[in-house]
Amino acid sequence: MALMVSPTPQAAAAADLLRPNYEWHAVRDAEVVVALGGDGYLLHVLHAALNARQPRPVYGMNLGSVGFLMNDFRVEDLPQRLTAARAYALHPLGMTARTVSGTTVSSPAINEVSLLRETRQAAKLEISVDGRVRMAEIACDGILVATPAGSTAYNLSASGPILPLQADLLALTPISPFRPRRWRGALLPQSSVIEFRVLEAAKRPVSAVADQLEVRDVASVKVVSDKSVSLDLLFDPGHTLDDRIFTEQFEN
Repeated sequence: MALMVSPTPQAAAAADLLRPNYEWHAVRDAEVVVALGGDGYLLHVLHAALNARQPRPVYGMNLGSVGFLMNDFRVEDLPQRLTAARAYALHPLGMTARTVSGTTVSSPAINEVSLLRETRQAAKLEISVDGRVRMAEIACDGILVATPAGSTAYNLSASGPILPLQADLLALTPISPFRPRRWRGALLPQSSVIEFRVLEAAKRPVSAVADQLEVRDVASVKVVSDKSVSLDLLFDPGHTLDDRIFTEQFEN
């Protein structure tokens, strides 16, 4: 086991309880990574795993606030919990953003890729799916593409749908749409190639965000699901991501 700890007092205190009870190794030598923190820190750990040649499964224990992607923290029986844990394969999105100045930036996103207006003026975007323009213009605060694992995060706050992991879908969700006002987004196959072109980019600047990486003043953004990359997230039996997604749909 390897241990990664969020830089918070709560996570540090929990790590002090765990370290004396088990044998720990460097991430490169471990079979599984135990992450202490909240959902935001887990995203950090998963992004670090993306850069590894052989990503290790990640088992998160919640020392944050919501902890939707985490297990409960307990010191006892950690090896037994890891042995019994159920693995979920997460496939990240790949974002390729081209800026107004011509720079190209690529980055993975585990939760979502979002486009957001930078100023007081609404963004104006053209939306294409698989090379075909599906919406010539939408005026909005922004728009996002969410994975099933990310559908209960920013996507849900923007009134987007919750996606079960088996759905093999992506959620395309507008953020405060102005025109067309009643458009609530779309469900797309995970194999879709989604492209956004920023209209009036100089007058209405837009940023693109892949999880925690922001690219300012974009002219166009392409989003695809990268099935060649797989990250395993581990959950205790009876407390799996499927269970949480299902429960979330029946709670207020």
